[in-house]
Amino acid sequence: MSTNKELEELFDDPLLENIGKEDLRILDVPENLRKSVKDQPDYVAQRIPCANFSDYEVGFKRTHKELKAGKRSLLRYNAQPLQEGKYYVTDGVLLFLENIGELTLKSKSKKKDARTRCIYENGTESDIFLETLRKSLATNGYIVTESIDTDESSFQQKFGLTKDDVQDGWIYILKSRSEIPEIRNQKDLFKIGFSTIPVKQRIANAKNDPTYLMAEVEIVTAWKTFNMNTHKFEELIHSFFKAVQFKVKIKDEKGNTFIAREWYVAPLGILETVVNRIKDGSIIHYRYNPSLESLEKIEESQEKTADRYDISGMKILTLIIKKIWFDEIIAGRKDVEYRELKQSTLNRYTWVSNDDGKRYLKKYDAIRFYVGYNKNRPSALVEVTDTTYDADKRIVKYHLGNILEQKIFNL
Repeated sequence: MSTNKELEELFDDPLLENIGKEDLRILDVPENLRKSVKDQPDYVAQRIPCANFSDYEVGFKRTHKELKAGKRSLLRYNAQPLQEGKYYVTDGVLLFLENIGELTLKSKSKKKDARTRCIYENGTESDIFLETLRKSLATNGYIVTESIDTDESSFQQKFGLTKDDVQDGWIYILKSRSEIPEIRNQKDLFKIGFSTIPVKQRIANAKNDPTYLMAEVEIVTAWKTFNMNTHKFEELIHSFFKAVQFKVKIKDEKGNTFIAREWYVAPLGILETVVNRIKDGSIIHYRYNPSLESLEKIEESQEKTADRYDISGMKILTLIIKKIWFDEIIAGRKDVEYRELKQSTLNRYTWVSNDDGKRYLKKYDAIRFYVGYNKNRPSALVEVTDTTYDADKRIVKYHLGNILEQKIFNL
């Protein structure tokens, strides 16, 4: 007999006809013994075949190759923000985070989350929730670091690059293959330089160039650069490593004597770290300690700030700009700041009169410029002498005057 039939006969028993509702409560299951029924999700992400996997296959193969060659490495995931266009490893499987959708409020958890598009190396894809992906990575996941050959993200972040920005060169580190004992026996001897042409092309004639010690050189590493102020970069490198500059007299084929000055004696790891700190702007907080062969952080007490300007009653506009433009303003070579008037910026740069309903430019007394988003970042308060508008280009022009206040750092 089936269970349902047994229950039906049990409750149809004449002996139960005279039992009241209060008595029937003995059949109720106590609250603390009831099995909780969890809300089931309306939709569960599943991995399905990726129709355009061929678009990603080359990237997966290249990433595996670069991992084996040491050009990429695995970094244990530790709640870092997930980024589109990055590779991750979860449960031993390499995945590419192709897209993160719009954050929306989930009705059940009352937390914001977003669907993603993840492509997996086995040819499948999933629209797993971002938070679910985070939890999976937190259990046993890794971040795949950027390739040494293609790591441009920090440059793009520092200089605020867009697709319209143009690459202008390479920063490179070289090692000499000279047989001159003074050079060959010098430990940790490297050259740091900048080239507007590919590095291999730049060093093609190294054995005939005193700059390269009249010998073949080996490319240790190189970085692409965008909007680089080469003069500032070279000045910074020379100043930073002045104490360990390697000076040697070199004769060219004609017997002329040259003194090579762009070679330095410092561990490779230090050189690479310094270049990366130049890229993210944090170099201003460090100096090189040659005796300890390490970077020494400058104490905050050694940083100095110009006298604060009294801004009482002034209308101040705050803007984030690229380091290259900040330097131009400080040097007095840039005297106009341009801002595009868009729907999203109308209220920032204009106002509507209650009298005639027309929109007018907001008048600011000064602009406080910041470089990047770091806590300790260069900044300057600059006077605004006039504000004009180019209607054809929808551009607001802030004409700059005196520098009223400047935050500076000492190396």
